[in-house]
Amino acid sequence: MDSLEMQTPIRFFMGANTPGGFVGYLDDLYDPAQGWRAYLIKSGPGTGKSSLMRRVLNEMTAQGLEAEAILCSSDPNSLDGVRFPEIRACIIDATAPHVIEPKYWGAVEQIVNLSACMDAGRLHEQAPKIMEATEACSALHARCRKFLGAAASLLGDSCRIAAEYTDKEKILRSAARIAGREFGGRAEQSGREIRRFLSAVTPQGLVTFHETLQALCPRIYSLEDEYGASSRLLLEELRRRALEAGLDVISCACPLFPKEKLEHLLIPSIGVGFTTSNPWHKADFPVFRRIHAARFTDTEGLRSRRQLLSFNRRAARELLSEAVSIAAEAKAVHDAMERYNIEAMDWEGAAILTGWVVSEFAALAGELPPSSR
Repeated sequence: MDSLEMQTPIRFFMGANTPGGFVGYLDDLYDPAQGWRAYLIKSGPGTGKSSLMRRVLNEMTAQGLEAEAILCSSDPNSLDGVRFPEIRACIIDATAPHVIEPKYWGAVEQIVNLSACMDAGRLHEQAPKIMEATEACSALHARCRKFLGAAASLLGDSCRIAAEYTDKEKILRSAARIAGREFGGRAEQSGREIRRFLSAVTPQGLVTFHETLQALCPRIYSLEDEYGASSRLLLEELRRRALEAGLDVISCACPLFPKEKLEHLLIPSIGVGFTTSNPWHKADFPVFRRIHAARFTDTEGLRSRRQLLSFNRRAARELLSEAVSIAAEAKAVHDAMERYNIEAMDWEGAAILTGWVVSEFAALAGELPPSSR
């Protein structure tokens, strides 16, 4: 267990590098209509953004606040944001590729301008090298996306093949039974949906934060489905029924198919969660119930396509492995970019700014009655 997990087991990714580019559900990080406040950090790599957020996380969890850590898919050890639902406040790295600009200056958002602590003159002297590294990093991310797209094409083909042998009506009936047991009847007001990424392709490999699922949802259904034909239908129907029952849900898409495929569904208010288990991210921990795709599949018919399915599986594994290697190359270049900024930072000034941010969150936490922590 790393130090971050000791502070909070609730972790998601800010976004994911997908075949179509970076995708992040930035609008779901805070809701001005619900009284949230957001501190938006603006600065370059290596200027202490993650360290600042980790300091806020440490200080607030020490005071007993629950926290949600938002991590960077390009470096899962680095924070991109921290949310504190009890005080309705968050701090976010609001720079590219996950740019957030204030909509309600001061009333909701405040800028944390770490770039004011950078020695621009010193950095200008290194401009050619910084520009070269920036372009190299962008080129590597673009190359990584090509491999992700190729893998997605093969896995999508396998899903379409499996769908030909899938009993969709049986899946809908199963979803109705589960919803009847777990969700209750239709509510007057629909639930709210929050979108997150629980899985991502990272320089460390394919990472899924199963600890988040276990922390928020003690009652877990694991959908054992290699090809995704059954699980995506089951999850979409469960999502629809949960929202109709007035339950708030956290919907987590597949990073290879962010617009098409739901991969995990969390309903913390009732402690129920659903996860897809496949060769890429196995649910190899105790769960309440395992639902096997074979229940909904003409396995004899599917077996007749096993040669093509086997080829797709092997080729996709190689393509994803190469995507991970390229992501690791991009991180190495990014680390080199950070070193230029580290040497040009006024760290005393950054410490003063960090202290101010911590005091802002401490003041908000101080407004809570002790019994609510």
